[in-house]
Amino acid sequence: MDYGPWSMDKKMKISLENIGRRFNRDWIFRGVDYTFVSGEIYAVLGPNGSGKSTLLQVLNGSLSPSAGKINYFIEDEPVEIDAVYKYLSLAAPYLELIEEFTLDEMIDFHFKFKSYTQGIKRNEVIELLAMPGGKNKLIKYFSSGMKQRLKLALAFCADTPMLMLDEPTSNLDTQGVDWYLNLVQKFAKNRLTIICSNQEHEYSFCDQRLNIADYKQEKLKSEV
Repeated sequence: MDYGPWSMDKKMKISLENIGRRFNRDWIFRGVDYTFVSGEIYAVLGPNGSGKSTLLQVLNGSLSPSAGKINYFIEDEPVEIDAVYKYLSLAAPYLELIEEFTLDEMIDFHFKFKSYTQGIKRNEVIELLAMPGGKNKLIKYFSSGMKQRLKLALAFCADTPMLMLDEPTSNLDTQGVDWYLNLVQKFAKNRLTIICSNQEHEYSFCDQRLNIADYKQEKLKSEV
């Protein structure tokens, strides 16, 4: 079912039934029963290497679960797994920007695939980044902090009902952290927002928390 344009005002739900993911014989997590709904901000917690990013990739459809079932709904209608990307904005350290693009070109390219959220256009994104003189600067000359700001701005400013953030303040200084928290307050309302983190300042405002350690398993003893 096609609901375009995919406004953040549309209600999304992700339902996990006994979800697990393993690599070879090692279970990263197992037995996850959980429901994510619009209007809530969820923190997925755990130390580095615990499986937070793996769970996020299962949630956004880029990895298949090794066990269990995942279902997506928009306005109570099912969404096929290959269409989930239409409803999703994602910012993560492992996502690459096109470094041969200028800032202007990167913004235009991104918003060929996503709509701007209400009240936002290219100039507002640049203003949000506080880079009025950087429109023609190549991404490859950006600092790591500016690249992270750009990833976050593109995700927050896209009109999608789901927002997923992995380690959102990576490479950001104290001022950048405050900037990120302002984006959350301004652009996360009414969306289904999931934040993977082990830094309290990134998720302290989250009422809903899923700790990946609650779903850890020892090495699989026998094939299932």
